[in-house]
Amino acid sequence: MNKKESKMGYYLRVFGGASLGKLQNRINVAHERSGKNRAFILFDMMNSLIRYGAGYNDYVTFEFWDLSHKQRDTYLTRLRSKKLISQLNNPDYAYIFDNKNTFNKVFKDYIGREFIDLEDTSKEDVIEFFNNRDKIFGKMKDLSCGIGCELIKTADYKDGEEFYKYITEKGYATIEDVIENHPEINKLYPFSANTIRTITIVDAKGEAHCIYMVFKMGNNFRVVDNFGLHGPVDMETGEFLFPAHSGDTTAGQHFTEHPYSHIPLVGYKVPLIKEAVEFAKKAALVVPEMRYIGWDIAITPNGPAIIEGNNYNAHDFWQLPGQTPGGIGILAVLDELIPEFKY
Repeated sequence: MNKKESKMGYYLRVFGGASLGKLQNRINVAHERSGKNRAFILFDMMNSLIRYGAGYNDYVTFEFWDLSHKQRDTYLTRLRSKKLISQLNNPDYAYIFDNKNTFNKVFKDYIGREFIDLEDTSKEDVIEFFNNRDKIFGKMKDLSCGIGCELIKTADYKDGEEFYKYITEKGYATIEDVIENHPEINKLYPFSANTIRTITIVDAKGEAHCIYMVFKMGNNFRVVDNFGLHGPVDMETGEFLFPAHSGDTTAGQHFTEHPYSHIPLVGYKVPLIKEAVEFAKKAALVVPEMRYIGWDIAITPNGPAIIEGNNYNAHDFWQLPGQTPGGIGILAVLDELIPEFKY
């Protein structure tokens, strides 16, 4: 927002710049799920944007139609989240988290796997890496949400030369060891690394805090846990607290068991949770200029391992209907840890 533009003008510009098709879709979804008429919903969406910084996806995701003003004002909405990022994270250091090669190098003591930066290695090193593994994970340089990732079986290639040609033509920037789940986690869903989205904040005194953990599980035979299932876990016990949401947080779907394994989710305990909390807090201090990070942490047979860190956090994961007692969002926690946050 520039200095000459009013807050009201900024919000109206954001709302006016929304895709009309997507906006209409969100209005229809809210209408069908709430029973309220479309004109009311449109007005309420605009009001929620102006008063709480909530976009139309926030309105549907958080089911604002069921929440009072007092409840709505406790949510870290899309625009409030952007403000939090801008206030706590130095954009000059964001590249460390946006670039997978750079991230692996900076956090090499935390990722629990060997990797090769394909922009800075020889063909011979790639072939040697290939010859010593049954499976390899390929990643693009700066894509997110599991887009462009591939689980590669080395047996599908006649030799390292063919493999090198394939990954070069594909445009991969990184190849890595495949992360293995802890046996108790593998029972839920064995086809992806099932990770814990762990939110850390470093306060003004330089102390790291782990404020929330969401356990994410793959589904539908995908090799990444994006767009699967997820829900919050207790940071002391690892216990899954509520029915899971689907990866599409605007869909309003809930799951009491995993669709693949049919293991009940509520009461399931993620192993080594305390170790994961301490692990995340240590990682949060590696780049002190980035004070607000969402980590994806796998629990392997050898302990926690960080898959990646996210400069832009999915603020919806940790404030979803059916997982927020009393319809109360996360802002009270942020107010206590970082009272300087202005939203």
